Amino acid sequence: MKKRDFGFVVGTTSLAFVVSQLDVSIVNIALPQISKSFSANISELQWIVDAYTIAFAVLMLSAGGMSDLLGSKRIFQFGLFVFGLASLGCGLSWDPASLIGFRVLQGVGAATMIPSSLSILNQSFSEDKKQRSRAVALWTAAGGVSIAAGPILGGFLMHISNWRMIFLVNIPLCIIGLVLSIKLIESERHPGKGFDIPGQLTWMLALTTLIAAIIEWHSLGFKHPLIWGGLLFSAAMLLLFLWIEKKSPSPILPLDLFNSPTFNVLVLVGIMLNNAYYGTVFVLSLYLQDVLHYSSLSAGMAFLPLTAGFIISNLISSKVMAIYGTKVPILIGLTLAAIGFSALLLAGPATPYWQLFFPFITIPLGMGLAVPAMTTGILASVAKTRSGTASAVLNTTRQAAGAIGVAIFGALANGGAVHIVHAITISAVVSALCLLGTALLIFKYLQAH
Repeated sequence: MKKRDFGFVVGTTSLAFVVSQLDVSIVNIALPQISKSFSANISELQWIVDAYTIAFAVLMLSAGGMSDLLGSKRIFQFGLFVFGLASLGCGLSWDPASLIGFRVLQGVGAATMIPSSLSILNQSFSEDKKQRSRAVALWTAAGGVSIAAGPILGGFLMHISNWRMIFLVNIPLCIIGLVLSIKLIESERHPGKGFDIPGQLTWMLALTTLIAAIIEWHSLGFKHPLIWGGLLFSAAMLLLFLWIEKKSPSPILPLDLFNSPTFNVLVLVGIMLNNAYYGTVFVLSLYLQDVLHYSSLSAGMAFLPLTAGFIISNLISSKVMAIYGTKVPILIGLTLAAIGFSALLLAGPATPYWQLFFPFITIPLGMGLAVPAMTTGILASVAKTRSGTASAVLNTTRQAAGAIGVAIFGALANGGAVHIVHAITISAVVSALCLLGTALLIFKYLQAH
């Protein structure tokens, strides 16, 4: 493939990842302003964040299969259109419920964009492993930078306008993506027998009920029937979902993918990283503004080291992979991220920013090393015609883990400044321990390739 074509394919597919990841984090910095605008409580703020990630996670499995069955290009274009339309709705929303509804629609668009964009990349560069690794690293770098830059851009946009602008900014990006996508080549299709509607419904019920129970746990208490009943119902739906997938002729989650130890441990890496990062950044956004009393612009600028860390480490990751394979950058990345999360124990009611700088730069340095290698390893472990499904499984589990992280750590932060600091302390300890445990599994089970 020509260098110009390489840049065009990577740039066009990365645009979808940029807007989808931007809307994961850009909303966090706007939460205090949205709360004042709509008189929203912390549970509603959690729903504004998690409505997007839940829809993202719930539908991505089906979207991955649709991408393989119908063709990645048309699914990619559909996702861009829906995402742009939903962003307009978010910008014009009139109360918390309407904003939550349009956030769900944004999640639908994101769910169709991500597996299809990664499938386009994988099939375009399937004949050259080094080129594919470089393409995935650049694609991941774009997403990593955008998720870290979200708070900075959000703070700037709210400084010159208001919180509605953080959604409206997506519209021109989606239009550009649609225009550029016309020149993409349609990828190979993987034959299937249809769509797994029972599987989709049971997965949706399992995940949504679980996260709803966690979010409302603080206000209703565990003894409330909706909480313990919701948790039991979610567990039952998950078991039913797995049974359906085992019997279905065209499952949205092909269980044979999990026959590979490599696939399993790499998916676990994604789960742990997203759970820790999404939940912690949600609480940190509240911490900077509600505890340390930063303005929205200052809070956004405080996240600048996260952006720098992702840029540096994502670009390094592909070079490390070229020399050492996927195992080494993942191990180094998980260790660095664990150190960074544990350093958040420094966060207190009046912590100076220079003490927060170390975890703010170390966490993205670690994640930026690990994520491209993890994604490359996932794609290398499956046939190229199943790349849409494999990437959907990876990103579904990551988004589900992120939504659960926001629900858990957000619930801990419910109750004022003292609870917010307490939530950061717990997230720091839990995240560091989980990442170190995952690193041990990677060391033991992942082959050095």
